[in-house]
This record gives sequence, C-alpha cells and structure tokens, in this order.
Amino acid sequence: MAQTDSALAEQLRQEHKETDVKKTNFPTEVVELPSKGLLYPEDHPLSSGTIEMKYMTAREEDILTSANLIKQGVVLDKLLQSLIVTPVNYNDILNGDKNAIMVAGRVLGYGKDYQATVTCPDCGHKNETVIDLTEITNKPIDDTAITKGHNEFEFVLPTSKRKIKFKVLTHGDEKQITSDIKVSKKLNKSAGVDPTLTTRLINIITSVDGETDKKIIKDFVNNELFAVDSRALRKHISNVSPDIDLTFHFECEECGHINDETTVPMGVGFFWPRT
Repeated sequence: MAQTDSALAEQLRQEHKETDVKKTNFPTEVVELPSKGLLYPEDHPLSSGTIEMKYMTAREEDILTSANLIKQGVVLDKLLQSLIVTPVNYNDILNGDKNAIMVAGRVLGYGKDYQATVTCPDCGHKNETVIDLTEITNKPIDDTAITKGHNEFEFVLPTSKRKIKFKVLTHGDEKQITSDIKVSKKLNKSAGVDPTLTTRLINIITSVDGETDKKIIKDFVNNELFAVDSRALRKHISNVSPDIDLTFHFECEECGHINDETTVPMGVGFFWPRT
C-alpha cells in the first residue's frame, strides 16, 4: 500500500534527524563544495570541503511527489537530506554549498542534461535548450579574505566609514530570516512595507564598529545605514560568498542574440524533468 503524505513526512522526520549518521548500500559520489570547507569549524564534517551523496532512488521520487511536503515548501530540503550521506546538521550548510548539493542531486537523480525554456530578452522568443549541468562550476573565492574555520568577514562602508563584520548565511539562518519576516509583516501589516531587505541585513551583520548587540545592529540597519552603503555592502557580500556559477552561454535561435551571462532557469522542471 502506498504511503500517505503524512506517513511519509513522519517517516522522514524519524529517518533524517539532522545529527544522525547515515549508512547506505547505494553507490555514492563525493561533491566538492564552493566554500572548500574554509568557513566551517575545523571539527565540522564539511571542513574537508566535500560532502558525500547517494544516487537518487524511487524512494526519493516519493518525496518529490509528496503533496504535503510540496505544500509546506520543504520538499527540496527533504530530498537533499535524504541524498546526503555525510553526517551533518542540515541547518549548518552554507547557502552556496547547498546550491552545489542541489545541482549534484539533480545530476545523480536524472542525469546531466536539463531541458529548459529560455526567453530571449531581445525578441521574446522562447528557446528550448538543453543545459549540461556538469559544466556548472564553483565560483572562485579569495582565500586570503578568509580566516580558516571562521565564518566572518570585515567591510568598511564607503560613505559612512563604519566598520562592519558579517557572516555568510546558512540554511538555518535562512529559516530564521523567513520566520522573522513573517512576524514583521504581521506586526506592520498596515504599513505595507516589505521588510525583507532590512531583516536579511540584520541577520547577516554580526557587528557594527565592534558592537555585537543585536539591538544596536537592528537600530543601525533601520536608522543609520545609508542606501549607498547598503548597496555596496550587499555587493561585497555577494562577491565574497562561496557559491556556484549558474550562468551559461545562450544564443537565441530566432534573432541570434548572444549572452554569456544568462542564468540557468531553476523552474519546476529542474527536479521534475519532462517525460
């Protein structure tokens, strides 16, 4: 008898406790992480710069088709947790490393060829293209800007000259940010202001001029951070954050428009390939 969505979800909660050591009889692959493991503590399972993953099976397809998990918005996280063999707390994984794990999971599940529709920005023609996911590479990172084992960076704001320290976000941080945004929207519903940007910065920044108190950081972001400095900080954070390079060479079959910086579209077909 097929499992119900609720039964599958409960089974996943029991089987994928975030600190459990997992064993598998299925073939596995070692995936290189964009961070090279440099931002994890030295005793962390990912400090080696790699993670072990198993090939996708029919059971993972059960996860992908679980209406309950899809409705909750956690289906891809449950899938990746099921594929990861290395004993690691899923909340600890850096966002850029998680992106690499997602691409690797897609390759291990359905192969390297990803059929996608890309709309030409010049003529609007919808191009059907096949992207080789094995050609996606890790973005180069500046090792000299990293103190091994410490997830913290420094940046002096160009206009105010305030000294900022910040961290690269993990999956756990993203969950907290999502929760904080929901609370903020409820409290300020009548204002109609989207708090996403400031909430993210409050969670990313770890100190302002040496002050680590969250109240001070929140007050700084909301009342003292110039827009020009905010933009510069966000650009710097993007530049130093380990991640994968999701751009590829695109040429429109209709008008010939060429763009080497087209972003791989992560639509529903990424983990639900066309049949």
